[in-house]
Amino acid sequence: MLKALFGRIWPYIAVVGAVLAGLFAVRQSGKAAAKQEAKAEQAEATIKGMEDARDARDEIDSMDDAAVRDRARQRMRDRSR
Repeated sequence: MLKALFGRIWPYIAVVGAVLAGLFAVRQSGKAAAKQEAKAEQAEATIKGMEDARDARDEIDSMDDAAVRDRARQRMRDRSR
């Protein structure tokens, strides 16, 4: 009796298992893609920040008045902490 019942329902159990495995695989690949995208965005933000800092340093160095230049450098140091 139990063998006959199992013989009739095992294909359904196999289908449910395959669907669950497929969903798990899709979920994992989505997580991996999201992590990779987040790393790329962080790298872009880091590069942009470095470029902005370089531009600010160049602008400060091009100022004529030494006192203004020193105050601007001090503000820049204070903001980076």
